[in-house]
Amino acid sequence: MANDNVLHVTDANFEQEVLKSPTPVLIDFWAPWCGPCKAIAPIVDELATQYAGRLKVVKMNVDDNQAVPARYGVRGIPNLLIIKGGQVKDQIVGAVPRAHLVKAVDTALA
Repeated sequence: MANDNVLHVTDANFEQEVLKSPTPVLIDFWAPWCGPCKAIAPIVDELATQYAGRLKVVKMNVDDNQAVPARYGVRGIPNLLIIKGGQVKDQIVGAVPRAHLVKAVDTALA
């Protein structure tokens, strides 16, 4: 179920891939054991395709990468951040409906 529009990032490449990105970034903090994360994964994949070229979509496994989630206060997953120009523009915690994510992305891209 790999999506070419979704990039997996690590603590090591987060700054380059996310903070220095010329386009806004939706980052999905997740873990393989997280049921709600699996529930929203198809929506995140859809958004990556729908907004290709206008929004960069990345995922970070919180089990393998702990520095960045700690820096952003990620305590529960799924936890999605929209980062634009290196700044957090929105945070969505939990498995939310697709419409909620679309609204957040549209607001950040406006």
